[in-house]
This record gives sequence, C-alpha cells and structure tokens, in this order.
Amino acid sequence: MFRLTLGATLIAAAFFANTAVAGHDTIKPKAYDSLGKCVKAALTKHEGNIVKVEFKSEKKRGVYEFDIESADGKAWDVECDAKSGKVTEIEEEVKADDARFKALAKVSEADAKATALAAHPGTLAETEYELEEDGKASYEFDITEADKEEIKVEVDATTGKIVEVSYEEYQIGKE
Repeated sequence: MFRLTLGATLIAAAFFANTAVAGHDTIKPKAYDSLGKCVKAALTKHEGNIVKVEFKSEKKRGVYEFDIESADGKAWDVECDAKSGKVTEIEEEVKADDARFKALAKVSEADAKATALAAHPGTLAETEYELEEDGKASYEFDITEADKEEIKVEVDATTGKIVEVSYEEYQIGKE
C-alpha cells in the first residue's frame, strides 16, 4: 500500500476539510479532475465531513471510497468510479451491536472472518459492519497480506459468501 508523506497528507487533509465544509455546490471540478468529481458526487449523496478517502482497485477499475460523517452522527461509505465520476455504492457503517445489523446477520463474525482469511490469508487490520442500500448486512475485513498489501474483503452477513474484494492503493485520513 502506498503511504503519503506528511506534507502531502496535510495538504490533502486541508483540501478535504475545506471541501466538506464548503458544501458540494461550491465544488467546480475540471474535466480531468476525477477526485473532484467524486468528492462532489459523494457529498451530493450524503452531506457531512469527509474523514477518510481511499483509492482502491476493484475488478481492475479505480474506485474512491469516502468515509463521511453526517450531522446526525451516522457514518457512510460512498464509493465513486474514478473514471466516470458516478457513485456506485452507498453503505451505512454501524456498530457490531446495531439492532438492524444483528437482525440481518445469520453468519457469525468469526465464521465470516474465517471465510475472508481462508480466501485471502494475512493479518486482520480492521472490521466494519455495514448496511447496504439494498437492505443487506455485510462484514468488511481489512486484511494485510504477506506482501504488505491491504485488501478489503466484504462478506455477506446472511449468506457468508464473499461479495466484494478490492486492493487499497492509498488512504488519506483516520482509520
């Protein structure tokens, strides 16, 4: 995984802080500015503060994933296709004990983690609990592989099947 220098991180953080505060209506990305297009598209879906952005490779295409904290205290993951500038997925991040998540989860976290690690061996770095737009629940595991690449493996919390795999290229913001 690519890590940015402190200076680049501070510049990017300032950009995101100002962008999130300014509101999406003031963002005027240029035709070549895929990040700007995706920031605007993500904030159009969910107003709030962008606290993290990841660029990842998903099915050989570039995808930005924005973690947005909205004024009502909810946390959202909004994915945007880097080439088209279109939002491709929206998920609400919830706690493991969220009643909606627990009602949908038929597969234990331990079993889902075992499935993810069997398919992509490594060290578990983070677990997220997500509610999908279509009403499904999923576990998302960040796994650091032996070659130090970070992979995200999403496991359906009802079926236990892997539904999405992506490789993180870089990340800016808090984990």
